[in-house]
Amino acid sequence: MSWGTELWDQFDNLEKHTQWGIDFVEKYTKFVKERSEIELNYARQIRNLSKKYQPKKKDEDENKYTWCRAFHSTLNELNDYAGQHEVVAENMTSQIIADLTRYAQEVKTERKTHFHDGRKAQQQIEASWKQLESCKRKFERDCKEADRAQQYFEKMDADINVTKADVEKARQQAQMRHQMASDSKNEYSSYLQKFNQEQNEHYYTIIPNIFQNIQAMEEKRIERMGESLKTFAEVDRQILPIIGKCLDGMTQAAESIEPKNDSSMVIESYKSGFEPPGDVEFEDYGQAMKRTVSETSLNNSRSDNKSERSGKGKSKTLWPFIKKNKTPKQSKEPLSHRFNDLMTSKPKMHCLRSLRRGLSLKLRVSTNGSNPEDFSHLPPEQRRKKLQAKIDDINKDIQKEMDQRDALTKMKEVYIKNPQMGDPNSVDPRLGEIANNIEKLQAEAQKFEGWLAEVEGRMPVKSDPPRRTSVLYETQNSTPPTTNNNNCAQDRESPDGSYTEEQSSEVQSKVQPETAESGDEFDDPDEEMLPTIGTCKALYPFEGHNEGTLAVTEGELLYVIEEDKGDGWTRVRRNEEEEGYVPTSYVEVFLDSNAKGAITYI
Repeated sequence: MSWGTELWDQFDNLEKHTQWGIDFVEKYTKFVKERSEIELNYARQIRNLSKKYQPKKKDEDENKYTWCRAFHSTLNELNDYAGQHEVVAENMTSQIIADLTRYAQEVKTERKTHFHDGRKAQQQIEASWKQLESCKRKFERDCKEADRAQQYFEKMDADINVTKADVEKARQQAQMRHQMASDSKNEYSSYLQKFNQEQNEHYYTIIPNIFQNIQAMEEKRIERMGESLKTFAEVDRQILPIIGKCLDGMTQAAESIEPKNDSSMVIESYKSGFEPPGDVEFEDYGQAMKRTVSETSLNNSRSDNKSERSGKGKSKTLWPFIKKNKTPKQSKEPLSHRFNDLMTSKPKMHCLRSLRRGLSLKLRVSTNGSNPEDFSHLPPEQRRKKLQAKIDDINKDIQKEMDQRDALTKMKEVYIKNPQMGDPNSVDPRLGEIANNIEKLQAEAQKFEGWLAEVEGRMPVKSDPPRRTSVLYETQNSTPPTTNNNNCAQDRESPDGSYTEEQSSEVQSKVQPETAESGDEFDDPDEEMLPTIGTCKALYPFEGHNEGTLAVTEGELLYVIEEDKGDGWTRVRRNEEEEGYVPTSYVEVFLDSNAKGAITYI
């Protein structure tokens, strides 16, 4: 079916139809553009959502749990999912919107050309028709004039009163009119034939060709619309495999969750390495009441205790500061109240050395504003893990430096063999810098390995559960026990705040509970002094601001009365009146051969 033969008289309707088709293309282009904007906004919102819930630096520990890693993987896949929607928007913009916009302009230009040609042909046929009508009217007018002239001649010829000259004149006039009518007829006949040819050409050749071009243009527009609709679907179809992979990744992340592993990881994260507290011993308040009957009995008891300590010789280690015992008011409380206090209150430091170590840790944390370098603020198990991780990081840095050193060494060898490639001496500064870095890192690793060995040497070994004894009971019964079973993990801290499971032999005297009635007093000055076990030399000056420490100057010689128990502090004496603790790393210790062998600490 051709528009030229079937729609030869529908020029105006075809013009409206083609204009509506172009408007539809522009309408569809706008639709795709809005869809592209929706895809971009959706992708942007998805990316913002994924970014919002991404783990922060402070939440890096979450990655050790499988359910957290699964969620983070889901966020990453969701980010890729958003990227595919951006691809949809980009493809729609480049393959549909830009193409249809350009094509709409081309169609408008082509349509304008075709309809301009059609109007021009229409105007030509209309002009020919007007000319034909003019010739026809002239022929009609000449024929009427010829008839009137003939009738006048016949009238003049029949009238006998008219002269012969007037009749001749009428006859000539009639002949002239007949000649003009004949000429008009010939002209009209000739132009009519010409008009019929032009009209036939117009309706069977010119207009069909123009309408055929318009039909081809319209069919091409419709075909392009179909291609655009197909592309609209294909753009979405192209991203389906990748979106499927994203969804598969989310599914795999969800299937990778291991509840058992995560529950075990909680143990690894929070395990302190301490043993549970033992049984609470019975507190005999009756003996305290008997001993506090009168002031005389209290004095006698104190004198008996002194003579008893002096009779035992120098086998015990005494503390320079001991809190004196006063009549406790807690003896009147019921036993159930004491039990509740014991279970709910925090463990207290049971000796002056623990008190001094806790104060030292607080001072260090408040001064540095951060955690100690040796992670001594952590329980043993967690401290061991942190130290091991730090050692691994340092070893990785060492390996990187060694790889750089090897590469530079090979480069230097190449320069030596081929001097034109470079100066071998230009590599030496960098090699020296790398050597210094390796040396520093190795020293750092040795330091942390020493701390790790210290922690691993102190890790508790499961044995019989220790018994928990009451501090109040120990202080009221002035006779010190032969074994210290109440030293739980919280009561043993190093001077820098680290935890230790060791039970040092110097803990023979207990600090009384801190109550409103207790006060800091010195023991009797006639306590026996500890024997010296060696000497030491101060390598660095130490101010010793904390209670129980001793200030020393660089190069000063001191007596060692108690070696380092693994907590980093050594007990020294300057004279018979001055003694205290100094950091082991600040002194060079020379133990006597009869103490623990000639061991030197630097």
